[in-house]
Amino acid sequence: MEFITQNMAPIMFVGLIFFLLLGFPVAFSLGACGLFFGFIGIELGVLPESLLQALPLRIFGIMQNETLLAVPFFTLMGLILERSGMAEDLLDTIGQLFGPVRGGLAVAVVIVGALLAATTGVVAASVISMGLISLPIMLRYGYDRRLASGVIAASGTLAQIIPPSLVLIVLADQLGRSVGDMYKGAFIPGFMLTGLYLLWVFFLAVFKPHMVPALPPEARTFREPDGGNGLTSLVVLAAISTAVAVLLGQNYPAVVSWWRGTEVAGMPTDETIVMAMAAGVLLAFFAAVINKVLHLGLLSRIAERVTFVLIPPLFLIFLVLGTIFLGVATPTEGGAMGALGALVMALVRGRLSFNLLKQALNSTTKLSSFVLFILIGATMFSLTFQGVDGPRWVEHLLTSLPGGQVGFLIVVNILIFLLAFFLDFFELSFIVVPLLAPVAEKLGIDLIWFGVLLGVNMQTSFMHPPFGFALFYLRSVAPEKEYVDKPTGQRIAPVTTGQIYWGAVPFVVIQVIMVSLIIGFPGIVSHDKVEKIDLDKVKIEVPVMPNYGTPDVNLAPPPPMQGPSEAGGLTSADEEQKRIDELFNKK
Repeated sequence: MEFITQNMAPIMFVGLIFFLLLGFPVAFSLGACGLFFGFIGIELGVLPESLLQALPLRIFGIMQNETLLAVPFFTLMGLILERSGMAEDLLDTIGQLFGPVRGGLAVAVVIVGALLAATTGVVAASVISMGLISLPIMLRYGYDRRLASGVIAASGTLAQIIPPSLVLIVLADQLGRSVGDMYKGAFIPGFMLTGLYLLWVFFLAVFKPHMVPALPPEARTFREPDGGNGLTSLVVLAAISTAVAVLLGQNYPAVVSWWRGTEVAGMPTDETIVMAMAAGVLLAFFAAVINKVLHLGLLSRIAERVTFVLIPPLFLIFLVLGTIFLGVATPTEGGAMGALGALVMALVRGRLSFNLLKQALNSTTKLSSFVLFILIGATMFSLTFQGVDGPRWVEHLLTSLPGGQVGFLIVVNILIFLLAFFLDFFELSFIVVPLLAPVAEKLGIDLIWFGVLLGVNMQTSFMHPPFGFALFYLRSVAPEKEYVDKPTGQRIAPVTTGQIYWGAVPFVVIQVIMVSLIIGFPGIVSHDKVEKIDLDKVKIEVPVMPNYGTPDVNLAPPPPMQGPSEAGGLTSADEEQKRIDELFNKK
């Protein structure tokens, strides 16, 4: 029994792994493990009986956590947008735009994946939508099956790291940091990862063009009456919008100073990017509206199509992220505005129906309940784990690693990478992150930066063969048997599970490279850092007293304290006080 009482924390951790390997749901495994070892600890005298009295208060605390309200709001927003046909319109339009070049369809999938990530925030919705819509087109025109599968799965997982992301909300809650700061920190890394995906597609287009062929002329449906492609007016509109965005970005502090009426030295990078992009996008949208209403004929069909399909989701992104970055709304309020905006967009497009709303609300309720039950189970586990000094055991285990911060980060990222083979990102966030956060903070690691790093690493949990959930989602919609393509009449071979797995490998490598870049260049993660105050270095300075006359600088110091004086029986301290009073009473 002495061995158990002295090693309760590691035994409890091994017990959790045992519960998970038995196949129980994670939420119930966490709760069962916490209660089981809690009762054992009480019986052995390791834990006080009053410990479990804190459990109801913790559960009520979870139910009162306003930050977690953002989860159902963003989920509802994403599901409504996905089921209202936005993904289909985006893929069709951008596919036509980039289709004439090699790798154009893959580029379209990556761009649409980033847009869906910034509007839906739900991996399953993004992967299934793009798998149903774009995979048959890519197979029809001869794309390599491994690349087609990998690019769809990887682009769908961008919803993990590009704000507004459910992962970042949960990580911020577990790390005790602001969701807005976490969004700001992940803004640049998310789009850098998108850029790395595009670089891989461009690399294949140059060195292995047979894997990413261009669309044939008969597949390009957007043609002008004169037979042209209509790209000239689109390029001109894009150039003007970009110029306005760059000009505003360069002069944003001056614009803010003029608006506020006070001088502003500088503005955060993420806020500057969002506002500059918003200005450029709105300019393009108003130009397209004026051209269409007044029948000016200045824009081609493809230019109008791209503008009216891209601008609404982009505006929704600016509505959500812009208000959060500007401090106008909290992430929960931003999620509520996003859900309302999605309903309005679906209504305007004529796609909003009672059946769609019912399905979206049903799925939102399921996901929110799933998150809440895992969080309750994790709370039960952590209560007992903290009672047996589990965090101190983890801290001693990790701080004793060689290499300091770098050694800690390498081990933690390898640990997360391996655990992601078996655990979902919610499970990692609720089980592992609360154990790692105190150690990271003690080592002087900024928790916002640490959270973004873990978020990028957890993104690989959706891509790991053979357990990646994104691969399962794609497998559910990819053709398992040979079929006849209706538009062309040709027979299309099926997509095998092995092709899906091998297609994911290059993108997992790209994600690992992104993790390395964040560790090597911490400035990639940007947010408004709050300087910590070291209480040991705080100095309290007493202000100078007013000058009530000219003091006698030659005043002799008082004699040492030697008991009552012979003159009046006063101590030397009393004489000193009397002399000071006389000095300040002089005029």
